[in-house]
Amino acid sequence: MKHRTLCVAAAFATTAALLLTACGSGDDGSNDGGKIAGADTGNASPSVSPSTSENAPHIKRPKMTFPSDFTMEFDRAVPSDAKQAAALADAENFVRAVNYGIVQQDAEDAAYKFYSAPGSSAQSYAKKQIQQYVDGGWTITGVQRYTRAKVEMAGDGSRASVSFCDNDSKFYGKEVKTKEVLKTEPSDKDYYFFEIVMTASHEAKGLWTADTIEVQKEATQCKE
Repeated sequence: MKHRTLCVAAAFATTAALLLTACGSGDDGSNDGGKIAGADTGNASPSVSPSTSENAPHIKRPKMTFPSDFTMEFDRAVPSDAKQAAALADAENFVRAVNYGIVQQDAEDAAYKFYSAPGSSAQSYAKKQIQQYVDGGWTITGVQRYTRAKVEMAGDGSRASVSFCDNDSKFYGKEVKTKEVLKTEPSDKDYYFFEIVMTASHEAKGLWTADTIEVQKEATQCKE
């Protein structure tokens, strides 16, 4: 079961046209990934973006701790430009926060709200993704692998378009009650292409929040 089926249109007029094809708002409730709410997390470890500790250390960020059976891998180099590095790190944190809400089984979790602009399409996307899992009685387990990250700055440098590929071939849904892992056969449906418009926060220097998001499913260009 995969859960990256909801797509929200992204408007980013100051950069090149979006590379994604539009998709409908189909929320088929599929998922994959990490931990069961209430399960023992004694072996859990914080999932933190590599550049987070170096980027705006004064910001009090929400702690996101995942169980040992779920991993998010970000295979990319840190951009040399500080703004690009910060926008990329917080785009990753936004995606991480969506998974954290699923693990917590809480569609109102504070983490995704911290990394998304209030009332934005990205925030609505996060809430709907989490709610699908909660309603279905699923959590996540396995490995998500993110690659081919790219950042394009716009205008005065207060907005950035962040894109990356997502390989979910080893990422699965799990029944909260029974702990049954809902494995699927490998297919093109395991690949997604994300483009997230990030905006520099006016309240916390160094923080970037997700504004809009597009997700292309069956993104075969992302096959490794």
